[in-house]
Amino acid sequence: MRLYTIEVNDKVYEAVENGNKKLVTLDSMGIHVNDMNELIVCYDELRDSIEKALAANENAGMEAGEYHIKAPIPVPMQDVVCLGVNYHDHIKETVDELDFTKKKDAVYFSKRVNRANDPDGNIPVYDFVDALDYEVELGVILKKDAFNVTVEEAADVILGYTIINDVSARNLQFKHQQWYRGKSLDGYTPMGPCIVTKDEIGDAHDLEICCYVNDEKRQESNTKYMITTVEEAISELSQGMTLKAGTIIATGTPGGVGMGMKPPVYLKSGDVIRCEIKGIGSLVNRCM
Repeated sequence: MRLYTIEVNDKVYEAVENGNKKLVTLDSMGIHVNDMNELIVCYDELRDSIEKALAANENAGMEAGEYHIKAPIPVPMQDVVCLGVNYHDHIKETVDELDFTKKKDAVYFSKRVNRANDPDGNIPVYDFVDALDYEVELGVILKKDAFNVTVEEAADVILGYTIINDVSARNLQFKHQQWYRGKSLDGYTPMGPCIVTKDEIGDAHDLEICCYVNDEKRQESNTKYMITTVEEAISELSQGMTLKAGTIIATGTPGGVGMGMKPPVYLKSGDVIRCEIKGIGSLVNRCM
């Protein structure tokens, strides 16, 4: 199932994609939730009703152009949990700035997202940021609370997957010697275009992932090259710390970021960034 948050005539709805690739709002099928966060928490109990309603409304739905796709989770319930340097080629390309070549354990940090940016939203160019960078990442959304789960149990708490561009102000990262502020400015988390549920995505560790800047391919990899898998991260994070339903985890970016180029090539006003993950879709955001 593919879950969307859309805007129609200035009103926001939760929607699902039917077999004809059209979007059908839950409200139109008599299923009412306040927002995507509520749908996530209630997904297991609502799933059968949604599937039956979709089957009964297979010829219904809106055409592209009748709605605007928003970030699937416009207002996350908590900060996004992130994995840093989770691909070997990203470790190698950033060694001159941040040497993680000898790391043995996963690197975790958080990213403040007061409001997620839309999959076609503009990325702000702040006058105090002179090293703006992109990072395409697979995002994971949890549907159940997770506490002390094993790696084997972790799959049961996953709702599905989305795309995240972990936009980063590198000069702020280096200035403050940590990653929180440089990754948390308003507009720095484009997300979407939808949440693809776990059953539909197939193997989350065999997805092509890439990023283009002005149609130039900068990042190209596969999620099978993650160092710490999705399930390993969920299990480790849940040891002694409850991961609430609705938690978003960004699983790290492959090599090819602007910081890793020789010399570094950062984003500027007018640049268009396209992040793609096979089976999910794409984000196309312009720096402005």
